[in-house]
Amino acid sequence: MSALKLTQIGNSVGVILPKEMLSRMKVEKGDTLFAIESPEGYTLTPYSADFETQMSAARRVMKKRRNVLRELAK
Repeated sequence: MSALKLTQIGNSVGVILPKEMLSRMKVEKGDTLFAIESPEGYTLTPYSADFETQMSAARRVMKKRRNVLRELAK
């Protein structure tokens, strides 16, 4: 667990993430992090749950229609 300090940034309040944490999450300046609310609190993640849901649906379609997609690729 890492303790993070809140700091004033203009009219807002922000959190500075340590380099080690950014490295482990494989994110850098300009990337987007998602805050997911759970019963235990919030989780910061670089992965969008909505995007993962869409990709799962796309994978199912690609698997089901593999032959059609193969023909279209020709």
